[in-house]
Amino acid sequence: MAATAYDPNNIFAKILRGELPAHKVYETDKVLAFMDIMPRADGHVLVIPKTAARNLLDINPDDLADLAKASQFVAKGVKRAMAADGLTVQQFNESAGGQVVFHIHVHILPRWTGVALRPHTGAMENQDVLAKHAATIRSALEAMQAGG
Repeated sequence: MAATAYDPNNIFAKILRGELPAHKVYETDKVLAFMDIMPRADGHVLVIPKTAARNLLDINPDDLADLAKASQFVAKGVKRAMAADGLTVQQFNESAGGQVVFHIHVHILPRWTGVALRPHTGAMENQDVLAKHAATIRSALEAMQAGG
């Protein structure tokens, strides 16, 4: 079975081009991290490469390495910023694997002991809440970059 072509009109490609807004928390020339608009936990962040790749099955290995490094850095910042007890990190591939947006992305979900993940209902979070969490996470990441 042939691989499905990358769709340059997917929602994350539009965010990368600035056609759709996002609450950004971290950005380099290789990756972008931003708040999930339908978070399953407070502080739920998505990390994506700036290269066009559907998922783990077709991403260039060097781009995957950049995504992994950024995901680790962002995860540390999210855990610190949100005073989380732990993290759930998820990455889905193809529809049967749970992938909904076909631009590879990593979910970083802060977790607290005894607090379940919220169900994925499709309901969007209040933009002010997302902005507040983004600012908190950005501050933690900036402190980490500064050696703090």
